Amino acid sequence: MTTARTVSGAPAHGAEHDDPSDGTTTEAGSTPQGRSTEPGRWWRAARSRRGGTITTACSVLLALVIAGHRLIPDDPGHLGSLVETLLPWTALALPALLAAGLLRRSRTATAALLIPVTVWLAVFGGRLADKSSPGGDLTVVSHNVRQENPDPHGTAQSLIASRADVLALQELSPDTAPAYEQALAATYPHHFYQGTVGLWSRYPLRDARPLPIMPWTRALRATVDTPRGPLAVYVAHLPSVRVTPAGFTVGTRDEALGRLAEYVRAERARRVVVVGDLNGSADDRSLRPLTRHMASAQSTAGEGLGFTWPARFPVVRIDQILLKGVRATSAWSLPATTSDHLPVAARISLGP
Repeated sequence: MTTARTVSGAPAHGAEHDDPSDGTTTEAGSTPQGRSTEPGRWWRAARSRRGGTITTACSVLLALVIAGHRLIPDDPGHLGSLVETLLPWTALALPALLAAGLLRRSRTATAALLIPVTVWLAVFGGRLADKSSPGGDLTVVSHNVRQENPDPHGTAQSLIASRADVLALQELSPDTAPAYEQALAATYPHHFYQGTVGLWSRYPLRDARPLPIMPWTRALRATVDTPRGPLAVYVAHLPSVRVTPAGFTVGTRDEALGRLAEYVRAERARRVVVVGDLNGSADDRSLRPLTRHMASAQSTAGEGLGFTWPARFPVVRIDQILLKGVRATSAWSLPATTSDHLPVAARISLGP
């Protein structure tokens, strides 16, 4: 029978180590204070800190984009216009940043989220409130009725139910225009349409004419003789835009918009309304030739962001009612028809 022995005072294998510095006993692989020396735990902590830093940086970058979107260059690919068109949807990034901050357990990243939240509310918060007021002299409605609309008569009846005094339609076709003309005749005895755009009114129209902003007629101008005096009304349907791998294709739209803006700037009437499918949001810098001198009815007298397209799940407002020399007292979107756009409406005060 043999007895386990130690050599030169060293403990046998598996024995505990005595720390001569303070007399405490620790297991092999641990520090005297019980802190693990495993590299995995240190690496996970470092990764968490790095993730919190990245999340914080993303919050700051998002705030800069929202606040300084006008400083974003438009080239390449009309990036600035695309960002401004989709700018309200930056709100979707806020919950993702919050989740990232909580996941990383980073107080700094979570607190940094207050920066883009504050900036977003400063830019868009006022639009969410109801800015309508009582009063107004007439109601203007605009609707892209869709060229392939399967039920123009039903769409016309929905628009009549809005009790509009002035009704502007876009995307008329040779097949559907007569149907609208017949369905609207009893309510709107005065009308003018040409090409793909038309104007119907309870009040007399004069000086109605098409505007050559494109090779085919997609804009018109007329004077509506309201009981409170004349009102110049422009109806337009600007060319479509597309998001492609090459960027935001807006060239044709912007050219037509420039010609339309020239007509509006040369307008001698004091009261002017521009309505229609402008294929651009009021935030899009490309619409500034119009929005610089005109007010958006939705922005000044509506509630919410007023998205209009596509009708089933609107993500952007491209159907506009812009005003100069008159004031909107309320603005809203009408219920969906068989078109792919929602109709838009505004109650307008013509002033003295």
